[in-house]
Amino acid sequence: MLKNSSSKLSSKPSNSAALPRLYRTSWQEQKKALSEVRRAVFIEEQKVPEALEWDGLDATATHVLAVCDEGSPVGCGRLLPDSRIGRIAVLQVWRGRGIGRALLQELLAIARQQGMPTVSLSSQTQAIPFYEQAGFSAYGPVYMDAGIPHRNMSIKLTD
Repeated sequence: MLKNSSSKLSSKPSNSAALPRLYRTSWQEQKKALSEVRRAVFIEEQKVPEALEWDGLDATATHVLAVCDEGSPVGCGRLLPDSRIGRIAVLQVWRGRGIGRALLQELLAIARQQGMPTVSLSSQTQAIPFYEQAGFSAYGPVYMDAGIPHRNMSIKLTD
């Protein structure tokens, strides 16, 4: 998957860079790569406190890792056993290339394969349109999480 065990975050992609490859993985297999992406996006960029980012739920989750052609991690997300998607992150220089959408679609495919009838998530309010495009519906009030406004969303996967 990764070209070497010491993954390095990818530099800016070229304009012709292909969509990164997606890998289903576990925290145990790819902790370093997954945590590098999340640290860059959530802790460094969005200033989420470390204690909130590392919530102890990663070991039980199914993770999806996006890896560029050079073998560097550029995005990730997770699906928890209780049907919650979370921690979808794409490195800033790789955004706008469909990676977040691909990660979300892969996580939804996993949820369907596991027979989950509904999937929920906690969306930053600025990302609500992204999830609505995938079929999610917002519900409940806006609330603060890690100093960032969020709203709950869900999608029904079965009829």
